[in-house]
Amino acid sequence: MLPTNARLIYENPLQSETDVAGFKMEGEAQVTFPEGKMRMENLLDPSLGQESNFVYWCPESFPENIAISWEFKPLREPGLAILFFGAAGMNGEDLFDSKLKVRKGMYRQYHHGDIHAYHVSYFRRRYKDVDRKFHTCNLRKSYGFHLVCQGADPIPSCEDVQEPYQLLLLKRNGNIKFYINELLIFDWQDDGETWGPLIKGGRIGFRQMAPLIAEYADFKVYEIEG
Repeated sequence: MLPTNARLIYENPLQSETDVAGFKMEGEAQVTFPEGKMRMENLLDPSLGQESNFVYWCPESFPENIAISWEFKPLREPGLAILFFGAAGMNGEDLFDSKLKVRKGMYRQYHHGDIHAYHVSYFRRRYKDVDRKFHTCNLRKSYGFHLVCQGADPIPSCEDVQEPYQLLLLKRNGNIKFYINELLIFDWQDDGETWGPLIKGGRIGFRQMAPLIAEYADFKVYEIEG
């Protein structure tokens, strides 16, 4: 599934505190490594709603055409896991530029703030019955919270999860493909007009909605050349 012209530019096993030195937390969360994998969970009570959620940003900035792979294992639900990619200021600022508004993990700050990004929600286990009847992976483009593509989510509920799942996201010239264990979940082409200009390079961040507990490992980013 990984293109032959993909060149590894970032690799992180996410096995210890040393591996996440420089990562930036927005919101309040606990990050531990009890099984040699990065485990994240909220610190604030889920009854606070969006205030209890968080985003954990990789300190690197990445080019436009990339492949992102990582392992994911949900341990406790309900909750929701999201990957932000191509995240940057609306006017080209770096995501961590002090000119941008302070973000504290509340979702609206990321889709109706002063940044833009793509984001895929790939494990959505909510309280609402409508979300539990048919699980989907959703691709959104922001600014604007535009739901641009969906695919069925093959990951089972936590009680049936045995091994981590291998996730792969490809972003090349506005085309975005997402795989779980080599199964294609969706394939979408951004035309650069309907929902605004193409989103180029930027930051990558892991987001969780409380009270989800999940583990992450073997995080890699490749530049897709040519």
